[in-house]
Amino acid sequence: MSTITPLPIEGSWLISTQEFRDSRGSFREWLPNSACKEIFGKNLEVAQANFSVSKKGTLRGIHYSLAPEGQGKLVTCLTGKIYDVVVDLRPDSKTYGKWHGVNLSADSPQSLYVGPGLGHAFLALEENSGVTYLLSSAYNGEMEHGINPFDKEIGITWPQIEFLLSEKDAAAPSLKDAKLK
Repeated sequence: MSTITPLPIEGSWLISTQEFRDSRGSFREWLPNSACKEIFGKNLEVAQANFSVSKKGTLRGIHYSLAPEGQGKLVTCLTGKIYDVVVDLRPDSKTYGKWHGVNLSADSPQSLYVGPGLGHAFLALEENSGVTYLLSSAYNGEMEHGINPFDKEIGITWPQIEFLLSEKDAAAPSLKDAKLK
C-alpha cells in the first residue's frame, strides 16, 4: 500500500510506501505501479538511473533540464538523511519561484517526485547520504542548467550554516538571470 501526497508545488508528490522489518532486516516496495499510474497515468519510463553519495553539508542544485520531452525525477535517499527541495521554474505557473522542502532518509520509506519544469536541490544532513534519481529522460549536457541555491528571490531556508558546493552550483545564476526556455 502506498500513499501519494501532492505537494504545494504542482507536479511534485511525496510517495510513501510500506516497509516490512524482521530479524533479517527490512524490505520495502520502492515504486509501485499504482503510484505511477496515479501520478502519470502510466508506468514511469526510466531513461537513466543515477546514484550520488554526499558528505554532510553537501548542497547539490538547484538543477533542472530543458529537454524537449521534459524530465521528471524520482528521488530516494537510501543511506543517511537529506533535506530535499523542489522549486517551480515554470514562468506561467501560479507558484513560479516558490519552493517546498521535505526530509528524506534511509529510515523512512519515502520518495519525492519532481516533475518536468521544476528545479531540484538537496542538502546532505548526514555523512555518506546516498541518493538515487530515476530520470524520465537521459542527461543531455546542453539542456541541463542550474540556479544558485542561495538565490534571494527564491529564498530557500536551508537547515544548516556551513555548505559544500561545487564550483558550478556556487557560480550558477539567479532565477532572474536563468535560462528557463
